Amino acid sequence: MDRKTTNTLAIEDFKKNSNVAFAILYQKYFVYTKKFVLNNRGNLEDAEDIFQDALVILYEKLFTDDFKAHTCLGYYISGISKNLWLKKLRNKEFLIEIPENYYATHQEEINLAIENERDYWDKLNGYINSISTHCKNLIQDIFMKNKSIEEIQTKYQYSSKHNAQNQKHKCVEQIRKIKNNDNF
Repeated sequence: MDRKTTNTLAIEDFKKNSNVAFAILYQKYFVYTKKFVLNNRGNLEDAEDIFQDALVILYEKLFTDDFKAHTCLGYYISGISKNLWLKKLRNKEFLIEIPENYYATHQEEINLAIENERDYWDKLNGYINSISTHCKNLIQDIFMKNKSIEEIQTKYQYSSKHNAQNQKHKCVEQIRKIKNNDNF
């Protein structure tokens, strides 16, 4: 079943106050919320609460006139869950105090991390700007605009999803070859 069909059925089930959509979303996507919360100072009960809150938010949004699911509902719920958990972490009970001299003590390490991050993104942009225009557009659509392979197939008029996947692979290989020839 493709993403659009799954989204449509889940939305219809939610609007009918059916528990089927809730059960499917819980079964398929709770694991992502659970993993995120457990990896970020939470426990199973926190993860369950956050996921339920995310489902309530989704349920409320479904009844707004302008709601459109441009991505898989699972990604949508996971995004809501992450935002809810991060918001909860910002509460005073979870705040970690950073000692006053932390920056002075770790200044070189912090500056090096920032510089490495800048270098990484500069190099990545350089690699992307070095590939063909077609591949540059395709890579941006897939990785930056999060378009599905079906959307890529339609936009670039590939005869099948397999051909679209092959083209994606070829474009990634262009970047890999440029990266491997880079002396840095």
